[in-house]
Amino acid sequence: MEGISREIRLVARPRGFPEEELFEVAETAIPDPAEGQVLIRNAFFSVDPYMRPRMNDVRSYVAPFTLGEAMTGGAVGRVVASRNERYGEGDWVLHYLGWREWALTDGAAVRRLDPEAAPVSTALGVLGMPGFTAWYGLFALGRPQEGDTVLVSGAAGAVGSAAGQMAAIAGCRVVGSAGSVEKLAWLRDLGFDGVFNYREQSAREALAELAPEGIDIYFDNVGGDHLEAAIGALRTYGRVVACGSISRYNDAEPSPGPRNMFLVVTKRLRIEGFIIRDHYDRFGEFVAEASAWVRDGRLRYRETVVDGIENAPKAFLGLLRGENIGKMLVKVGPDD
Repeated sequence: MEGISREIRLVARPRGFPEEELFEVAETAIPDPAEGQVLIRNAFFSVDPYMRPRMNDVRSYVAPFTLGEAMTGGAVGRVVASRNERYGEGDWVLHYLGWREWALTDGAAVRRLDPEAAPVSTALGVLGMPGFTAWYGLFALGRPQEGDTVLVSGAAGAVGSAAGQMAAIAGCRVVGSAGSVEKLAWLRDLGFDGVFNYREQSAREALAELAPEGIDIYFDNVGGDHLEAAIGALRTYGRVVACGSISRYNDAEPSPGPRNMFLVVTKRLRIEGFIIRDHYDRFGEFVAEASAWVRDGRLRYRETVVDGIENAPKAFLGLLRGENIGKMLVKVGPDD
């Protein structure tokens, strides 16, 4: 096809908090699909916290991003040309080729979407990897019981907001932390029983006030002082769902861990981490359940949408600063 596709490439490794200069906008020719391939015009792609550790030249749970190549990650778009019998022109699809306007794929890691069932952007948020992360972490690892008290950190993000609402659906009392007045207002609107601004009040002080009898589950998205405070507040046989540690992703040097780890033994606590890609055999179960919750209004969501591929680095760095409410997306093409 004639025309130019833009993509965002990583050109240098960060030390500490990333800068925009680590990224470049590159232009490539829009390719023609060969036999078995599909050409997709992207509408949205996702920026996510897990991308920050992948910028380092150290393997985490997957290989680091390659310098000089486009950043990868979740994206949704529409098939423009297809030489693959599984996908037709006009199909909406999800893929993982990420930060680019046009994507060429053999269809091996592509999932067809139904735009009539939900906006296609939700496949990157509440009905996609973040929602699935919340669902699996909470129900498979947290194992909530009616009447439990659940603490969710980073509660105004895509994963945290879903986890908190799912805990409420399970009959739990839910406390959430966030970093702005607007975020706290949204969490109250979602039905959180208690909220606090971690920029103004420590997690330890907030839990003494909002959960004086302790908590049963901590859904951890941030690590750091929240994890230490949660260990202190957890009741006997409490559970920590270790989902992320965004407060530590930009540390130039490793930070000390919680100082009260001895309580893991005395309280018989369970701390369990997970990588959601290991559990996609349960994705269909999640989608069926979460879609029903979205339809009946029990699972609500917000999206922070940044327009233009050239603004993707700003969107990503804004995510790391906590500037988003709900899912952070970059819009790079038509979504109708």
